Amino acid sequence: MKPELLAPAGTFEKMKTAFRFGADAVYFAGKKFGLRAFAGNFDEEEIETAVKYAHGLNKKVYITINILAHEDDFDGLPEYIKYLEKAGVDAVIVADFGIVNVIKETCPNLEVHISTQANVLNSYAINFLAKLGVKRIILARELSIEEIKKIRKKIPKEIDLECFVHGAMCISYSGRCLLSNYLSGRDSNRGACVQACRWKYCISEISRKDGQKYEIQEDARGTYILNSKDMCMIEHLKELEEAGVNSFKIEGRMKSEYYVATVVNAYRKAIDQTEDVKVLRAELEKASHRHYTTGFYFAGEEKECLETSMPIQTHEFVAVVLEDADGGKVKIQQRNRFLKGDTLEVLSPNQETFNKEIVVEDLKNINNEEVTDAKQVQQTLFLKTDLKLQSGDILRKKV
Repeated sequence: MKPELLAPAGTFEKMKTAFRFGADAVYFAGKKFGLRAFAGNFDEEEIETAVKYAHGLNKKVYITINILAHEDDFDGLPEYIKYLEKAGVDAVIVADFGIVNVIKETCPNLEVHISTQANVLNSYAINFLAKLGVKRIILARELSIEEIKKIRKKIPKEIDLECFVHGAMCISYSGRCLLSNYLSGRDSNRGACVQACRWKYCISEISRKDGQKYEIQEDARGTYILNSKDMCMIEHLKELEEAGVNSFKIEGRMKSEYYVATVVNAYRKAIDQTEDVKVLRAELEKASHRHYTTGFYFAGEEKECLETSMPIQTHEFVAVVLEDADGGKVKIQQRNRFLKGDTLEVLSPNQETFNKEIVVEDLKNINNEEVTDAKQVQQTLFLKTDLKLQSGDILRKKV
């Protein structure tokens, strides 16, 4: 069986995008108990709708309850857990062992996945958690592939192992950061991180009366000493699979719909081996990201993780296809500006149209008037093309 491809879903639309481009499962938070307070998140009605939608596609939904809980955070938790079980969610992702205990006492049959925030680094912890009825462990990001191999041999076969393969990484150990809370009062471990590690810092010399400040520098690599490069393991999925990893996880509940489509599409094609991995590696340059790293997976080979916080990307999302192409034209909705004469590239799960190009020669609005400059936000347009585009395909152009 192929490893599961698990994608972020900060909103319902991003969930639909993730499934369309090949995710087997998605993870997101409700309005409470999750670690991304500034993502869209789902209220209870939306959770039920999302579960029904996913199950209709034979896909899965995992809900994050991954805060590191203070005493008052348990208020209302049993009722919320009962609701999630009734709604039919496939599993909950949990970091706090007190919350695990409440779940097992309240809904013992609800599947529990242990979050990377729990810092699980060894087989002894996994075997202990297995006795509590935990089904899956999302391993700490500080493990190497060789360590994962050793762990896999010492734990029950029925325990799933999940690893992050792509996306932003917290500079703190398994994401347990105090910086945001200390500097802004917003607790990253309770869902309100302001990403203080991305800020620019200076130091000052006490002995200088003028309080002169010195920008912290890291040679040519930038001035953001707390930052990490983004994870990218698309060239090493087979090694992770052979090490015993059952689920490949993409980070990014606060990322854009375009990011979700681009990254999920690339990893789906890599898992299915329907496209050359070099092409897919280049795909991942087309959505916003920081420079890539393989993190700790190869031990000391990429120890340097300091990086500028400025994101980079080679392509921009300019339109989404609203209806399947018909009669040599396609109905689209504008997302970013493009002009007559521009060359647009197709992002699609359909291998026949993936990365095909369209030169904008005939573009009209709903009144059949010619448009030479598509700059009206979310304007409905009709674009001439012979490509068999489908609803949900994305058009992008090189930056």
